Order: sequence, then C-alpha cells, then structure tokens
Amino acid sequence: MGTVTIGVSIAVPEPHGSQLQELRAGFGDAAAHGIPTHVTLLPPTEVEAAALPAIEAHLAEVAAAGRAFPMKLSGTGTFRPLSPVVFVRVVEGADACTWLQKQVRDASGPVARELQFPYHPHVTVAHGIEEAAMDRAFEELADYAAEWPCTGFALYEQGADGVWRKLREFPFGNAVVPSQAGPADRDSLPTRS
Repeated sequence: MGTVTIGVSIAVPEPHGSQLQELRAGFGDAAAHGIPTHVTLLPPTEVEAAALPAIEAHLAEVAAAGRAFPMKLSGTGTFRPLSPVVFVRVVEGADACTWLQKQVRDASGPVARELQFPYHPHVTVAHGIEEAAMDRAFEELADYAAEWPCTGFALYEQGADGVWRKLREFPFGNAVVPSQAGPADRDSLPTRS
C-alpha cells in the first residue's frame, strides 16, 4: 500500500482562512494555495497508508474528549533566524491547542513522534521566501485580528502535487446535544393517574 504524508490541524474558518491564504500568496509564498490556512496539531508525518483507519480511530477518541474553545489571532511573530517563518499569533486558545497536539502525538497512539522544535501554536503567513517579503508580511499583518469558536480539527493528506487535502473532520465531544429529557428519561418520570 505504501506510505502517505498526513497532518492534523485546526482550520482557520472563512472569511479569515481565504484572506490569510491570499495575503500569503501575495507575499510570494508559492506554497500558499496548496496549504489551507491552519493551526498545526501534527506536522507533516509519513505513515503507512494501512495505518490510516487506526489513526482516524485515535483522532476520533481525542476529539471526543475535547470541548469547543475560543480561538483568537492577533498580531505577528517570527521564528527567524531559527526557521524562515512569519506567523499570526494565537493569543487565545493556545493552551487548548497545546493539550490537543499532545493527545494527538501521545506515545501510546499510532502517530507518536517527537517534534523538531518545541510546540508553538501559530498560523503561518510566510515561509521560506525572501527576507524583504518576510519583513513585509510581519509588518503588514501586525494589526491583524480574528476570532472564532474552535469546534474540532481535521486530518489532511498531502498529495503528490504538494497540495494538502482534507480527509476527515473530527468535531469535539458529542456531535448531537442530548435533550434534557430523552425517551428513556420520560419512561422513568412519574405520571399522574
């Protein structure tokens, strides 16, 4: 069956996702249109294709234990000179992202792995481009802000063309909110005769 390259991330929803993707392309980042705007939980990881069902089952368990949380982006940061990246900062929701990525990479799970750098939730807006363009991205997005309720994450696969495509979404907790008095509860309620 061979191997596939996967990633797990929280998508930045519309209209913010497309706006940041277009800005990233405008700074000259050729990879912009092949990478949906996101906060990484599992960086690109090569796995056996046959392991995907076990990985999906693991991610479903992680999502079931999670709860929606507020995400807020504000301002810019950079990993330069260590890594040629400019990003929009996650100023609310970072602790929840950190908890989630630890669960995804748990040593007992199917995608246990060490990270090259310490985990730092962020949204990349420029990667590996000319320094002047990186500076421009850093300056032009310094006042950028967006917020939304994070309700889950998704599994992506990188195609041979370098484009990342969503394989499956994993909503947090129970997808259906149970009613206050379900059928089983009604049967046990006292009735008047």
